[in-house]
Amino acid sequence: MESTFLTAEHARLAAEAWAFARDSLAPAAASEEAADDVDSLARRFVRRMAEAGILRHCVPAAFGGATERVSFRSLCVIREALAYASGLCDSMFALQGLGAGPIAFFGSTEQRAEWLPKVAAGTAIAAFAMSEPGAGSDLSAIATTARRENSHFVLDGVKRFISNAGIADFYVVFARAGNPGEKPALSAFLVPGDNPGVRVQERFDLLAPHPIGEIALDECRLPRSALIGEEGRGLPVALATLDAFRPTVGAAALGLARRALDESLDRVTSRIQFGKKLADQEGVQFMLADMATELDAARLLVYRAAYRQDMGLSRITLEAAMAKAYATEVAQQIVDRAVQLHGAAGLVRGYEVERLYREVRALRIHDGATEIQKVVIARELIQRHLGEAAE
Repeated sequence: MESTFLTAEHARLAAEAWAFARDSLAPAAASEEAADDVDSLARRFVRRMAEAGILRHCVPAAFGGATERVSFRSLCVIREALAYASGLCDSMFALQGLGAGPIAFFGSTEQRAEWLPKVAAGTAIAAFAMSEPGAGSDLSAIATTARRENSHFVLDGVKRFISNAGIADFYVVFARAGNPGEKPALSAFLVPGDNPGVRVQERFDLLAPHPIGEIALDECRLPRSALIGEEGRGLPVALATLDAFRPTVGAAALGLARRALDESLDRVTSRIQFGKKLADQEGVQFMLADMATELDAARLLVYRAAYRQDMGLSRITLEAAMAKAYATEVAQQIVDRAVQLHGAAGLVRGYEVERLYREVRALRIHDGATEIQKVVIARELIQRHLGEAAE
């Protein structure tokens, strides 16, 4: 945790988060693979995090949070520790933050007062509903509609690959608002999970246990007060939220990679091959050196982006994209090397590195795939260069 970007308070929080991961998550995480009901386990993790005060870091202090404003360095510190112990618990924490983010940043006083304290207390599970069957990375392809009808909006459409589908108490839904004859623009809506117009029509089994599925919005009627921010300004809501939370995805990757490195060190310092420990083999030492160096480089990128977000120095689109892309790609490589160092044992269910191998893969796709991050990085670099050249 020694970094220019972190304070003594973050170090204290890190110690608490790692203690929670060790004492409260390790036993439960060990049973994840055998769990028949992932939904129940996910809810249990939310309750545990609420009891430990961890979810308070997802909302501002005015609504039961731990700090005056949400600290993204704190979120990164927590996600790194949670992901080390349990990918599922980390995912549940991430969604509490991501689902509450648009409300905290852009929501009305009433929306914040109703939902943010529940997020902090673990009495409401959040979801962020953006992707669709025809719209993943391409937000311009979002087809869900929201037509105005007197004092209400009526939403129709399908949202696919939505984390917490079926267990969420509320969804932040992005839809195109506008009546016939108008050019529909993206808007954000707060949709309670018990709205009769919301239906879970499919659930998916992923490589790693996770509540995720497809929801249908059929004549989903919402009062005007359900609009988050201004009508037609949903794209800035989405982009600002994703930019802010993207470094925390990198932090989760750090946790997985750190666990992979630790498991590898345990393995190579105890495994004997060709008459000596694997750790004494030069080729193995090179692998360990690369793993550790890449992990530290990724950590610096992640916490730099989170620091800039907390300081409000500028929009962090470039830094967030770099952190997310590099950390998740590096984590994949580190976990892959860990499996290699374990040999055939690394392929067996029940071995930690096998779990890590399945957990890490999704991070390179969700919250903006690596390829999209590269496009963003290049675009930002070009725009900055042209701006500097014009001055």
